Amino acid sequence: MDIVYFDLETQRTANDVGGWDKKHEMGMSLGVTYSSRDNCYEIFGEDRAEHLVKRLQRADLVVGFNHVRFDYDVLMAYTILDLRENLVSFDLLQEVERIAGHRLKLEDIAQATLGVGKTADGLDAIRWWREGKILEIAKYCCFDVKVTRLVHEYGAANKKIFFNDRFGRKNCLEVDWSL
Repeated sequence: MDIVYFDLETQRTANDVGGWDKKHEMGMSLGVTYSSRDNCYEIFGEDRAEHLVKRLQRADLVVGFNHVRFDYDVLMAYTILDLRENLVSFDLLQEVERIAGHRLKLEDIAQATLGVGKTADGLDAIRWWREGKILEIAKYCCFDVKVTRLVHEYGAANKKIFFNDRFGRKNCLEVDWSL
């Protein structure tokens, strides 16, 4: 089974394009995948967005964090496909939100579950795009994909993940992410 972990960064913010309903106008700066079968990362620039879509299509399962409601909307500007309908997806944010009853940040889950946090945030990636620091975006996006993969693998193996709530308390969420 080829599980492909996926994340992308954008060129523009929601404010830049006139709101969250215009994600398709944000533009992809970089997209990153990690294939469980190939055991490797692949980085896609905007000029290779079509190749990214094809890579996701070949996956048995695409796993991400908020990728169904965000990343797919951005990426659909580069394809005629409705990615929600054409890809088998498992969105960790949607799953966590369903179980916990509210949205959680990847940072709060990763810190509590793995003891590591994110290295930056999406606004940093947009700033780097504007400054031409593509390597910084690539490193950040690869790390986000790795954190997403490790959280997913931890949950699948242990049937639970942890998160820090807004008061800094560690909480447990039981999950069934069997592979």
